[in-house]
Amino acid sequence: MQKTSKFALLSVMLCFFTMGFVDLVGIASNYVKEDLGLNDSTANIFPSLVFFWFLIFSVPTGMLMNKIGRKKTVLLSLIVTVVSLFIPLFGENFAVMLIAFSLLGIGNALMQTSLNPLVSTVLKGGNLASTLTFGQFIKAIASFLAPYLAMWGATQVIPEFGLGWRALFFIYFVVGILATLALGTTHIEEEPITGKASTFAECIKLLGTPIVLLSFLGIMCHVGIDVGTNTTAPKILMEKLGMTLNDAAFATSLYFIFRTIGCLTGSFFLRVMSNRLFFIISVCMMAVSMLLLFVGIEKWELYTAIALVGYGNSNVFSICFAKALTSMPEKQNEVSGLMIMGLFGGTIFPLLMGIMSDSFGQAGAVLVMAVGVIYLFTYIKQLKQA
Repeated sequence: MQKTSKFALLSVMLCFFTMGFVDLVGIASNYVKEDLGLNDSTANIFPSLVFFWFLIFSVPTGMLMNKIGRKKTVLLSLIVTVVSLFIPLFGENFAVMLIAFSLLGIGNALMQTSLNPLVSTVLKGGNLASTLTFGQFIKAIASFLAPYLAMWGATQVIPEFGLGWRALFFIYFVVGILATLALGTTHIEEEPITGKASTFAECIKLLGTPIVLLSFLGIMCHVGIDVGTNTTAPKILMEKLGMTLNDAAFATSLYFIFRTIGCLTGSFFLRVMSNRLFFIISVCMMAVSMLLLFVGIEKWELYTAIALVGYGNSNVFSICFAKALTSMPEKQNEVSGLMIMGLFGGTIFPLLMGIMSDSFGQAGAVLVMAVGVIYLFTYIKQLKQA
């Protein structure tokens, strides 16, 4: 039983790695923008499209889990993700990339809704916030590798393959298949759902619970800042320092490197200090970052800002998610669906940032993210009992 539990946890963590594939959209949208000659508003449609599907699929996925179980729902998400990674191997015209990014968003919406509750099933007790943060650490590894793989593909891949930066999709496609096989062969015992399953309206009605609504908004801001930095950091370096895209792509990796460090160290800090104190430290780091991104003109200032927002934003999701999930333990599937619907912030923020940056430069995009940071300061009072 212990071996099965360890293997189950290992396969679930591999799923977290696969979950990180969604973050390739930031660097990918920059390469598509360059290849197809798009402006910021049009290029930002791609990350916005990915996260649009969280609005549509998150709550229905929570209901689907009640019918077929958490593991089967995660398996379905892996299959959709693998298909989304396969499609771009045949080309990168506008329509192909729209389809691929849409499927990537749908698969990720299914996965993020079902994988987090599956962790609580595998754990059978324990520190949920800390374990979710470790899962986010595994996810972040895939996130920060994406720009490096795209850069490697753009400059080193054997020309006859004709993939260029899209070699990134092929590598993650192979890993996605491995994750599907690993979870599919893992035995995970789930408790049967008792009582009547919630309807869509009943799920949405849970937003009437203050802590659920406020956590939902917190996750919207978290992912908006996350996708916003992922997409905009290279553009800031290109605008302020005159870098090429291949050189500026390091900014995305730098963000995810520090987000990875934040998740790894956060899984420790969340065990030894209160969620509230660690959350305050994190949001203060993000506030300093926004200031430096807005006024900084030196490379060290901008790199410091990207590192600070990477670390600061790394644990916001886990803290908000765990707070909402533990506040209504009898409705975990439904609350999980609502929280993941909050990832729709990844649609709203890039669209607004694209409009602002086309009008006012990248400083306009930073102002949009700063609004999200201001909201997170207001969320601190919700963590008094954390």
